[in-house]
Amino acid sequence: MNYAALSTAIQDYTQNYETTFVDNIPLFVKQTETRVYNTVLIPALRKNVTGATVSGNKYLSCPSDFLSVFSMAAINNGSYEYLLNKDVNFLRAAYPNPSDTGFPQYYSLFGPTVTASVITTELSFILAPTPDAIYDVELHYYYYPASIVDTGTSWLGDNYDPVLLYGSLVEAYIFMKGEQDMMAYYQTKYNEALQQLVRLGGALERGDAYRDGQFKGKAAP
Repeated sequence: MNYAALSTAIQDYTQNYETTFVDNIPLFVKQTETRVYNTVLIPALRKNVTGATVSGNKYLSCPSDFLSVFSMAAINNGSYEYLLNKDVNFLRAAYPNPSDTGFPQYYSLFGPTVTASVITTELSFILAPTPDAIYDVELHYYYYPASIVDTGTSWLGDNYDPVLLYGSLVEAYIFMKGEQDMMAYYQTKYNEALQQLVRLGGALERGDAYRDGQFKGKAAP
């Protein structure tokens, strides 16, 4: 389902073609996408980037589309060495002196940094110990993809559109202050679609029959 078809379906399901309602459909869809991406870690929405540390600088910037981290590795003499994810407090206690340098062993999501007395809005990572040289770093992470509103198509629209449709209808009925029974109905349909997506992205796409055995669902009553 592309965005044009999704927008038409939302209008047809609600039988609402009023201009203000139609103008807010992009908001309904984007709110649904944000809810879904923060609920299900879909393997297809994982990618990696490479960067490099700066000698004497313990911070690394996050990608602008960062959602959550999967893994981080630093390359030492041609070998990948995966860093351990620890709390910032652990890093501060273990390496209280920023001048304690070496090959990084740990990392943590730090938050916005301050540059030239200006607080940035982008997240960053903190490394410990502080890198003593330039090391290549590879970050695997989950990301926010471009919205179907902006691109016309998306992974969700192409592979599992029920969660987009019913989630958008929930948002639409909240906007319309619609009947409670219909809102509850669409919320139930959204929850069912979300659980099926969890089954796909959180189970089926993360294993295989050779190692895990075939998926065995409960028989229908």
